[in-house]
Amino acid sequence: MESDLNGTHGRVDRTLQLLCFQVVSALSSFTVMSGVGENCGCPAEAHDGADRGHVTEPACWAGESVLPVPRGPCPSNHEQRKKLVLHVDLNNTILVSDAVTAQGTVAALDYFLTTVTWGKMSKHGHWEWLSDSPSLLPPCSDAVSYYCQFGRVPGFTTAAGRRFRGILEEHLELLRWPDGVKGDKDLSVKGEDGRRYHWILPSFFQLLRDLAQEGREFAVLFRTFGTDLPRVLTAVSRALNEGAHPLFPDIPDLKLSVDMTPGKIRCSKRGIVLTRGEDRVSTRDGERDLYQYLSAVHGLGGFQDHFDWWAANTFSNRGGKPLWIDPFDQHVQHIFIDDNIRQNDEDTIVNPKVFLGPGGAETRTACTSELYDITLIQNDLLRAISDPSYFTQRVHICLENYERNLQQGAG
Repeated sequence: MESDLNGTHGRVDRTLQLLCFQVVSALSSFTVMSGVGENCGCPAEAHDGADRGHVTEPACWAGESVLPVPRGPCPSNHEQRKKLVLHVDLNNTILVSDAVTAQGTVAALDYFLTTVTWGKMSKHGHWEWLSDSPSLLPPCSDAVSYYCQFGRVPGFTTAAGRRFRGILEEHLELLRWPDGVKGDKDLSVKGEDGRRYHWILPSFFQLLRDLAQEGREFAVLFRTFGTDLPRVLTAVSRALNEGAHPLFPDIPDLKLSVDMTPGKIRCSKRGIVLTRGEDRVSTRDGERDLYQYLSAVHGLGGFQDHFDWWAANTFSNRGGKPLWIDPFDQHVQHIFIDDNIRQNDEDTIVNPKVFLGPGGAETRTACTSELYDITLIQNDLLRAISDPSYFTQRVHICLENYERNLQQGAG
């Protein structure tokens, strides 16, 4: 993540926010995140959380791609557009707040900066900064994030992280609710500083608009460990059905439906169970049923994932939010967007399960580095705030990389 925002810019003219948003969206160019490395490296104990019928693969190196691919002709995006199912985290992905930790907008963004700023302990036991710019990946092999070294520290940018205060203030300014527009009880939130902010990032609504305008078939599933899901579904429903968002008054024209029933995904050594309303699907008969259920969803909806299972598996991919990937499926592609996706499998939040054969039920655990920017997107919250087309760009990069992988394998 690159950021040249240093707090020296003048205040944004709030009366021009809508115009600026649309202009930036139209002019933004694609940027590919470069560099591969392990993030954080916080220690975690091994724990056997493998599911029945699930094959655990040996660890793979960062950047190594061993995604199994269909052998034979593989249609390009131009020949056949797959349906997209986007699994989208909430906190620090499309929300800058956290109901579980009672963090408002300011505290949540301040905390996020501790996870993307890097240094190391000197031989004299003092913290040394290794970079003045936040980044998703460490700047060198021996760097650790401030969060990994010291944990959750309130008021980071007013103490040890003062050098990043300008970045915090600049992005808070970009999050401001438009001047002259009455605060919306669902779509805006009052920060700890008394100012009113967007609760859901505008770049998320821009993603919906962009995908619809491209003529893509897509669905969105919110995936969170937290408790914000019902409120998010309500807020999104009001924006999509009532035109309640001041930056997207015409978004109801997209005719996107919202399933207001929050679902749950629960994991154990016996398997995984998904429930939503009257629906109940489990891995008892194999993991294919869950994949087919999630591939068939329409519109927007969401599930609360199983935090206790992740914690029991020492916050590793073994206990993470399950994501089924079928590289043999020519009709559907799943993509997961989450700020806690990291290339260190002992410290990441998604459990990628790749099917071993066409139509089969057996899967293997894939390394995060294998699927990074292919089906897994580590969210860059600062860019998601500052760039209206950020999510659209990231999804396009995944589409291109996924297709390229399949074509190379088929060749």
